Amino acid sequence: MPASVPEADRRHRASAAFSLSFLSLVFSITAFSSSYWCEGTRKVAKPFCKGDSKGDLCIRFNSPDGNNSQAVQYIWETGDDKFVEKKFHAGIWYSCEEIINEEGEKCRSFISLTPASDRGVLWLSIVAELLYVVLLLTGNILMSVEICYYSSVIDGLKINAFSAVVTVLAGLLGMVAHMMYTTVFQMTVNLGPEDWRPHTWDYGWSYGLAWTSFACCMAAAVTTINKYTKTILEFKHKRKKLERSFRIQYRFPDH
Repeated sequence: MPASVPEADRRHRASAAFSLSFLSLVFSITAFSSSYWCEGTRKVAKPFCKGDSKGDLCIRFNSPDGNNSQAVQYIWETGDDKFVEKKFHAGIWYSCEEIINEEGEKCRSFISLTPASDRGVLWLSIVAELLYVVLLLTGNILMSVEICYYSSVIDGLKINAFSAVVTVLAGLLGMVAHMMYTTVFQMTVNLGPEDWRPHTWDYGWSYGLAWTSFACCMAAAVTTINKYTKTILEFKHKRKKLERSFRIQYRFPDH
């Protein structure tokens, strides 16, 4: 029974590392494919009302019951009454904003909105995000092989070392990718097209999910490295005990 305790502990640590790495992979794919990294509002001028449309989202300019067709009734609006706030959300791939007085959204490629001087950084961010996902997937495969591989502890230790290195590299790439996108978005806010620049904005749930993925990735890497280090120390301890027993047996041989 005592001999099976370290093995059970190793399996628990391997399962914990795999669970954290799998969560990181799911979160990263979800964040990468969504468009809610940043959310906010744009202040735009109200359009003229069309037909029988009424409300505060458009400006009425024709008198509905005027006898003279050339007579025009102007409703003067001052200050913020001339403007309306449109909600928008943006991600790595595209940016969408609501349509006034209509249902649905109008989407544009975020790459086309980025200033030309910053598009290279955005493409580096996209490549880093893709590599981040690929390395996370590789780490998950290695960890699952390690959990199901019962043949040799030494072989499992080698797989554990590879998965630790891959997971650490994935975490570093993910951190760099998230920071590069943050820089590009802030530059787009300041230098992007006039018809896109937001009035107010903040980071959305996808951005938080991306950093949660990074946190899970680093936690999986720490757990994997800790498991590797503890296994090595256990081997060294067993080796010292075995050498000590051989020395005692050599000094006092059985007659």
